[in-house]
Amino acid sequence: MALQGTGSLIVPSVQELVKQPITKIPERYIHPNQDPVVVESHTNSLPQVPIIDLSKLLFDDATELDKLDQACREWGFFQLINHGVNISLVENMKIGVEQFFNLPMEEKKEKFWQTPNDIQGFGQLFVVSDEQKLEWADMFYINTLPLDSRHPHLIPNIPKPFRDHLETYCLELKNIVITIIGQMEKALKIKTNELVELFEDICQGMRMNYYPPCPQPEHVIGLNAHSDMGCLSIVLQANGVEGLQIRKDGQWISAKPLPNAFVINVGDMLEIFTNGIYRSIEHRGIVNTEKERISVATFHRLHMSRIIGPTPSLITAERPALFKTISVADYIKAYLSHELKGKSHLDVVRIQKENGK
Repeated sequence: MALQGTGSLIVPSVQELVKQPITKIPERYIHPNQDPVVVESHTNSLPQVPIIDLSKLLFDDATELDKLDQACREWGFFQLINHGVNISLVENMKIGVEQFFNLPMEEKKEKFWQTPNDIQGFGQLFVVSDEQKLEWADMFYINTLPLDSRHPHLIPNIPKPFRDHLETYCLELKNIVITIIGQMEKALKIKTNELVELFEDICQGMRMNYYPPCPQPEHVIGLNAHSDMGCLSIVLQANGVEGLQIRKDGQWISAKPLPNAFVINVGDMLEIFTNGIYRSIEHRGIVNTEKERISVATFHRLHMSRIIGPTPSLITAERPALFKTISVADYIKAYLSHELKGKSHLDVVRIQKENGK
């Protein structure tokens, strides 16, 4: 995901900030104009994120394939169960990432801190000015695949056994992505491997997130509302604390953590490939007063040398091309050069109709 010379400004650790009891939020973390947080515990009226059973898809269950298709069209998100990844591996990932964030600050700064020209490492992403409001979170971002995209020192410094579990987990998620893309081909009724072949040289990055408790959660944001840049993202809600919210029909819906499930979402590049049939959807991370939230988001996209544009078989007289073609490298460069702000970056490649719609 990283480009040479692309980075994010270095910012303080929020995890360290809250180690000293605070009652007043520093000004730079206050987001005055964010959408209010809806507490869902008082109502069951809001819809829930669709649940897809991968084992049924693999047995050619037509009903489940239709559910996948509808989830990608209407939600851009779904929770995946029976995904085939060993439960003990998932549990070891949860344990490992929590222990990783609890490493001494001196060790984090010595071995893992971001540098000005690289988004990989500990810190925050998309910080492009000293005046910019900050998120109530720490994150650790690494490129995982292909191997030559990795930072030479970050993954080798991750303590074992977490490092070994992470290596296995990366490969398992890569396989899930290729499987899901294959199922999407069936649902879209396009040629077998028309999309899958684009993922032969898949690129993968992993973002581990730590959202500390906050005395005034209504004034901060854990992760700004945005859609993901790539094709498919897989999120592990590591400690079972709610906080991932999806904008659906003007409302914020929580993706409630399910035991041994992954949250999967469509990214911008897949929206482009499917000519807008499958949609990348805005989502955000919120925080609470009681307990930290930990998550692991694993992103999958095409290689820098690839070109993205609508798949030819999904361009018809009734549905002309909605997006221009652009290189992956140029799209990423544009995405990383701005603050996270909704889906505004898709406008870079959107074809404007004559009536402005």
